[in-house]
Amino acid sequence: MTYSPLNTAIVITDPQNDFLSPDGATWELVGNSVTENRTVEHLEELIQGAKSTGYQVFVSPHYYYPTDDDWQFGGTVENLMHDINMFARSGSLSLEGFGGSGADWVEPLAKLVGDGETIVVSPHKVYGPQTNDLALQLRKRGISSVILAGMSANLCVEAHLRQLTEDGFEVHVVKDATAAAQHPELGDGYEAAVINFNYIASGVITTSEALEALDADSRLGT
Repeated sequence: MTYSPLNTAIVITDPQNDFLSPDGATWELVGNSVTENRTVEHLEELIQGAKSTGYQVFVSPHYYYPTDDDWQFGGTVENLMHDINMFARSGSLSLEGFGGSGADWVEPLAKLVGDGETIVVSPHKVYGPQTNDLALQLRKRGISSVILAGMSANLCVEAHLRQLTEDGFEVHVVKDATAAAQHPELGDGYEAAVINFNYIASGVITTSEALEALDADSRLGT
């Protein structure tokens, strides 16, 4: 692994309460995986480590506005998210009711994301970044390599991995800074995602491996 803040950035998908808080809308499905992987702790370590060594951090959030309620079809989990008002906001131009809601950043990531330096891109609407400006924001800053983490492993993280790879980015996934739903009928989303990570990503690493590489490259002055 060779990283440089000149061309490498950290991308975090959906670090939001509805996925990562015990009070979130999906905790019954994802809670065991989040707890087992120490996902929130690892995301905090990864973001702090990136910022302390000069790497840019991007967040690709998931929001639904009232205008999205009229969609006429969707996939299994997509329909569920709409049914339970997951990631719901009052509107694209309003933060009314945002603070502390399911769409808000989970603590203790909120201060890190809201520090004025993190690049929060426009929301993706299903799973992948095709509908937001993540690729544009990365390219405009000369980024060609991405360290990817966040929620959830087999949905938004995997979709971002696939699209960024198709768009020509080198993508490494941090496997213990993510988690996924575990459902008695649909299966273990985390296990499925890690298999696909190994098939698709340029590298699959742990948080400690990512931090070691970021720090090493920082010491080398790259």
